[in-house]
Amino acid sequence: MSAEAMIIAAALNAGGKILGGIGAKQEAELTQFQIGTQKQQNRVTAAQQARARREEYDLATSANIAAFALQGRDITTDRSVEAFLEKQKEIARQDTGRIARQTDIEDLRADMMAMAEGRRGRNALYASLFNAVGTIGEAQYMAEKVRT
Repeated sequence: MSAEAMIIAAALNAGGKILGGIGAKQEAELTQFQIGTQKQQNRVTAAQQARARREEYDLATSANIAAFALQGRDITTDRSVEAFLEKQKEIARQDTGRIARQTDIEDLRADMMAMAEGRRGRNALYASLFNAVGTIGEAQYMAEKVRT
């Protein structure tokens, strides 16, 4: 093989490596986008769960007040009724707080995964560039050996 043919083959090989790195980077960017989309879907789901829990609390409170009224208990003066209703309110607050904390944890996990994907893509691109440069350098060295 002539020196020129060796350099052309190496250039094509190097170009393929670079294109592979670009493809890997684009794939990582797409994965990052998908992770971001999933993060938004998780936030929407969490908001729906919190709203559903508040609505459940409101319905249960209304039913409990009606039941206390049927028993002839005055919800404005009966301390045990007041304590019961306050406890139910606190439980609902804790439930919605847990939903929010879980969402925050999932957001953090998604952010870390997205950052890792970005790094993976950049590393693949850089590796392909270094490999391409090495391939060209090796081909030049071999071409010089053939010429001499």
